[in-house]
Amino acid sequence: QLQLVESGGGLVQSGGSLRLSCAASGFTLDYYAIGWFRQAPGKEREGVSCISRSGASTNYADSVKGRFTISRDNAKNTVYLQMNSLKPEDTAIYYCAAVRSAVQQLRLCGTLSPSGKYDYWGQGTQVTVSS
Repeated sequence: QLQLVESGGGLVQSGGSLRLSCAASGFTLDYYAIGWFRQAPGKEREGVSCISRSGASTNYADSVKGRFTISRDNAKNTVYLQMNSLKPEDTAIYYCAAVRSAVQQLRLCGTLSPSGKYDYWGQGTQVTVSS
């Protein structure tokens, strides 16, 4: 079965850290750019970060810049999102998505738009930050 599976979410106090993982099953992530997105209750899904196929290019939403770090380990077929200095406003369900098209990869990493033509989405992992 071809799918992305997120893990690593949980409950953490403000100022704490979590590391999310996005693992691919049934296909290799080598050819895909990967984006992280989040959706808080009552809000639209928003882009958080993305990483290019090679890992050489990354982008972050202003709200997480300097606190979150995206990385990938293609040997483990996994992309990570290290989240430090967490704030209550980071509370959301976090999703990862994979895109193979070169054009869509540029769009993803350039705009962090959740409305692109992604090939795969994960089921999401809940992150809750208490104040």
